Amino acid sequence: MATAPSRPGAAEAPAPAPPRTGEDILRRVRAIVPELQARSAEIERERRLPMDVVELLRGTGVFRMGFAHEWGGPELSSIEQTEIIEAISYGDPAAGWCAMIGSDTGLYAAFLDEPVAKEMFPSLDLITAGLLFPTGHAEIVPGGYRLSGRWQFGSGVTHADWVISGAFIYRDGAPEPGPDGDPHDSKLMMVPREDVEVIDTWYTTGLAGSGSCDYTITDVFVPAERTLTFDTVRNGEGPLAQPEVHMRNMPGVPLGIARAALDHVRELVTARKKGDDYRTQVTVADCEADLVASRHGVYGAMRRQHELLAAGGTLDDLTPEERAALPLSRRHAFRTARSIVTRLYDLLQTSSIYQPSPMDRWLRDTHTMCQHVVAQDRILQSAGAYLLDAKPQFPLCLGITAAKPAGAVRPAS
Repeated sequence: MATAPSRPGAAEAPAPAPPRTGEDILRRVRAIVPELQARSAEIERERRLPMDVVELLRGTGVFRMGFAHEWGGPELSSIEQTEIIEAISYGDPAAGWCAMIGSDTGLYAAFLDEPVAKEMFPSLDLITAGLLFPTGHAEIVPGGYRLSGRWQFGSGVTHADWVISGAFIYRDGAPEPGPDGDPHDSKLMMVPREDVEVIDTWYTTGLAGSGSCDYTITDVFVPAERTLTFDTVRNGEGPLAQPEVHMRNMPGVPLGIARAALDHVRELVTARKKGDDYRTQVTVADCEADLVASRHGVYGAMRRQHELLAAGGTLDDLTPEERAALPLSRRHAFRTARSIVTRLYDLLQTSSIYQPSPMDRWLRDTHTMCQHVVAQDRILQSAGAYLLDAKPQFPLCLGITAAKPAGAVRPAS
């Protein structure tokens, strides 16, 4: 069917103004939640976010929420960011996971020289994906590095604009010592997505729609100014210019799933007129109590940190208990969401097992995300060691950057 010609003088509708506040982004996110819910089975089946879903998310402003006011960005606090990721994850966990990863672009900008970052990010809605663990090989050459390697867990790499990857540094084929005496230095390297080859490996138990494929980079030149470490802030200051800032909004994903599962069960129970059942009442109330406590732990720890940093303090001004509260509450949110979904899955019994039941998907998604390093016992060791004045294995989860490798933070799985 032919497209009707435009009327003479007809003008296209102006594009909506970009969001400036957290309230505006959250409002736009809540407006697309029904579509995310309706397309969850498709997203899982495709094993990546369809491009129109990516653009739907981009239109909410979620990918710009870490950019500073000076850039024209909303500069949302970690609390606001987490609330937004929580709302997206309520609609679809994979969309929430990819939004959480992709929205780090503005946070990385603080660790680059400002002119370089503004050249790299002419739009505040660009998406960054990649694996931060230093598994690549970066050979020092004039003006920068030649980067090669293969990385796993590239969540969102199928739709990203930039890819950030951790790499060990070499000079003439030999490991390059770090500036603080570390025997092997590492950095994070940012390359355009077109310089990356995606390897379709993402066949998993859950979070299938996140498209967290392996990817390779082969002998790509990376200018020195497009590399960063989390121990050097190059522009900006305040609560978002901090070494562990990109990990703070992660609990939004499990908290959003747990809320969605509880609401789903309550709706089903009410529709089936089973609300008088004692076991159902106890299970729902117990799960609700766990979610309320976990959510308050996450937001309480972030709020305390934000208040201190916004007042000009540093992470070192937090008490040991306050500093440990962030990674501990984050891990607890992941584990609690899995526990809640598992108990509700058992409560619904056989009605949970049929695909595409959301309970089936949430069960697999929460089990998969709990394999992430932030939900593992390594976090307990790091926090416990810090509380006992011993050596953390994963110091950056506490905002400690003295230990290397600088890029070893969050696998974007």
